[in-house]
Amino acid sequence: MTLYPIEAGNFKLDGGAMFGVVPKTLWNKTNPADANNMIDIAARCLLIEEGNRLILIDNGMGDKQSEKFFGYYYRWGEHNLDDSLKNIGFHRNDITDVFLTHLHFDHCGGSIQWNKNRTAYEPAFKNAKFWSNENHWNWATNPNAREKASFLKENIIPIQESGQLNFIHQNGNIFQENSELDFGVFFADGHTEKQMIPMLKYKDKTLCFMADLLPTAGHIPLPFVMGYDTRPLLTLDEKAQFLNRAADENFYLFLEHDAHQEIITVQHTEKGVRLKERFTFNELFNS
Repeated sequence: MTLYPIEAGNFKLDGGAMFGVVPKTLWNKTNPADANNMIDIAARCLLIEEGNRLILIDNGMGDKQSEKFFGYYYRWGEHNLDDSLKNIGFHRNDITDVFLTHLHFDHCGGSIQWNKNRTAYEPAFKNAKFWSNENHWNWATNPNAREKASFLKENIIPIQESGQLNFIHQNGNIFQENSELDFGVFFADGHTEKQMIPMLKYKDKTLCFMADLLPTAGHIPLPFVMGYDTRPLLTLDEKAQFLNRAADENFYLFLEHDAHQEIITVQHTEKGVRLKERFTFNELFNS
């Protein structure tokens, strides 16, 4: 197995929304805001090369939305998914599997693109199986009013219409192995229904793709919960369970949304679980 971080683009989100009830005087220390109260956010995905399979975990916003839509998110930097794949010798058409942690637009928007004539949508990975889970799929395709703006039909329905949609089967455990893609999954319901957190064994380390369970290193303290979470009290419990295990077993946490820190570890302290070390992917696995 070989892993590659894939930078699908950077954008900005409101710092208050990203930290919920936590005062700015606290979160601004780790995630400094600009004059508009916006903080830097990444769409950092992960590519798994194993045998004849290329599995992409999440794929960012994509580029099919209107300029008005993207204007809300202040995209910045030069990163994009196609160049990131090209830099390691791959193309979209090489991807065999696209694993979607959940179906919010900033995680799955790159799944679907315009066709050549811009008359219809089509899968952006024409040779891939797309993986969700049935409970989350049903949640996303019948959205509540709070999440409706994040579950965009044009990102979701064409996956099903293409015949490329597949479901990870759940066995009732929060932590479970899955036979479909040969890595573990932690199911979390605080942010959205049945978000999936991949957990991989790689070079004698456990690497966890944190998605929106831990968006940035600044979100480690338990009360630092996003305003976007549908069940914040449940997020508290899920974070506690996951981060305590991460500290006990020295998990390496791959941060999808932290624009400035790729991988961290955590440790137990008198104040609870806190940051231990920071790493770039290359420092940790390629040095």
